[in-house]
This record gives sequence, C-alpha cells and structure tokens, in this order.
Amino acid sequence: MSRYWSSLVHRLTPYVPGEQPKLARLVKLNTNENPYPPSPRVVEAISEELRNGGELLRLYPDPAADRLKEAVAARFADFGITAQQVFVGNGSDEVLAHVFMALLKHELPILFPDITYSFYPVYCGLHDVAYATVPLDENFAIRIDDYVAPNGGIIFPNPNAPTGCLLPLPAIASLLARHRQSVVIVDEAYVDFGGESAMALVSEHPNLLVVRTLSKAHSLAGLRVGYAVGQCALIEALDRVKNSFNSYPLDRLAIAGAVAAISDQAYLEATRQAVMRSREALCSDLRGLGFEVLPSAANFVFARHRLHDAGELAAALRQRGVIVRHFKLPRIDQHLRITIGTDAQGELLAEALREILA
Repeated sequence: MSRYWSSLVHRLTPYVPGEQPKLARLVKLNTNENPYPPSPRVVEAISEELRNGGELLRLYPDPAADRLKEAVAARFADFGITAQQVFVGNGSDEVLAHVFMALLKHELPILFPDITYSFYPVYCGLHDVAYATVPLDENFAIRIDDYVAPNGGIIFPNPNAPTGCLLPLPAIASLLARHRQSVVIVDEAYVDFGGESAMALVSEHPNLLVVRTLSKAHSLAGLRVGYAVGQCALIEALDRVKNSFNSYPLDRLAIAGAVAAISDQAYLEATRQAVMRSREALCSDLRGLGFEVLPSAANFVFARHRLHDAGELAAALRQRGVIVRHFKLPRIDQHLRITIGTDAQGELLAEALREILA
C-alpha cells in the first residue's frame, strides 16, 4: 500500500489469472488454451504485415479495425450481421471492461450467476457497478426463472465458466423478451465447442450484446483479440467509451492475424471437432476413475471425486507435472476444472490420476 494510491485502488480486489508456469515439460491443463496452433494463414498474414523489414510498424494501425469488423460480419452474414454492428478490442476482457462502463453502469444492480467468470465482480469494483448474484441450481445450471428482480443488466457466459454448462438458445430468447428494458450480455468465449451462438438473436433483440474471443477456438490467446456484436446503438456506446480510453486497441499484427483466423473456417471446424472428441474421451476416462463430470459444451470439464479432496488432487497432479485449475470458492471447492488438451495429454492426466487414486 502507498499513500499515493487513490481510494479506488484501495478498494479493488484484482482478478487472479490462471498460472502461466515457467517450467518446461508440464502438462498444462489450467487456462483453457487450445492445444492446437492457429491456422497457418495467421502466420502468413502476420509475416506479410512484417514485409520490408516491418516498414508498416512505424504507422499507427486502423483505429476502427475495419478489416476485422468486416471479417466478423462476413462470418455471421447468415444472421444479417453488418460491420456496423461489430465492436473489437484487445481481447474479450477489454471488450467486457468497456461493456461494464458503457452499458451496465446504472442505478439498479446488474445480475449474474453466483458461479461464473470471476472477472465480473472485479469489473464491478473497478467501475463502481452494483451487482447481485443469482444462484445456479443444484446441477450448476442457469435458471432464467430466477432472473426476475429489477436490474441494470444481465451478464453470463454461455457455456458458463467454470462449469461448462450450456443455456439453450430458446432460454436466452425468453430471457431477452422478459427483460426488454435491460441489456443482456452473452459472453461466448467457449461456444464453438458445443453451443449454439446467440448471434442468431441479435437482429430481433436490441437489448442483446454477444461477446466473443479468438483466444479459445481460434488458438490465439497470445494475440489478444475479442469482439462484440449487437445492434448499432449498443456498439455506438462501446465506441464512445473506447475512444475515450484508447483509440488504437488492436495493433497491425493482431488485426492481420485475426482476419486470417476468422476467414479459415475449415481449420476452425477441424480443430474444434478434435477438441470435442478429446473431451468425450477424457470424460469417459474420468468417470471410469470415479469422477462426477458435469456435461460440458466448452474446451474444459468440471469434475469432482467424492472420495478425494479436490485441492489435494490438484497438488498431487502438480507433483507429477500436470497442472489443472482448483477454485477455493463456495460450492465448487471440491471440483477441478480441466482444460481439454491433446489425446496424449489426456492420457498422461488419466495415468497420473490412476496412480494417485491407487
């Protein structure tokens, strides 16, 4: 602490990201990174941007990232999405930070699940947004009937994190219809691994904003690109905040790489199918070892063993070179969140668990 800190800094409880260990030869299954590299087109596009000794890097990037907005719009053209309905930022976390300031800072508290992405309460603290949590049901599912209180907005990941549970599209449509006076933010970081995107609802619902990232399904966690899609009034609010904060959130390399990734839908389909097959294999192995595994539509699973403490299991796995995520939080402190890796990594995890459980 320092006397030079503002009162806001004293009040903040920062988000704690997943560990990025410096040790080599670890089976790293703790931060939901894609086990496959990005599309080869990404490397080609970035290399092209660096031609002539990186001459273009002396120039500012396009502050609007129009190429990227057009690529996103083309990706969702079947839903009638236009480039004017797209907002882009430095990872979906930055997009969400702008969302909390631009769309969720009202007199009434916003609502989100009691078990969800732990950055949400952090943003509330940073932007002085009042909030109330809504408990998931006994199966860790979101019940839209529980979202009845007057509110300044609703936000949730779909599939939810860290549970991986999916809220069906008709339920989201019903939630939007029930809360026409509130904005509803659907955070789709993991939707490509088994969910149906709410992008299909954007044209019908002016209160819907869909937030997505290229970190997961597109294997670009290291490039930091996210975007949001909604009707133009919502996008204008985000642009006003962004241009009061940072006019150039995406650099030239990020824009080029993101456009290339989004354009290669065949590669996305191949890698996401591989992840989903590995997820099913891992779920089978875990259940065979006595774990209860929640149904997952994400690139991770949420599991617990009734006879073994989750924290002790995580520590024992780490001793064997396997890292998973353990949250010391109410209701979920006996669960492990395990990222889906390659089949080989899944086998190493299962082998380590067999040794531990024996």
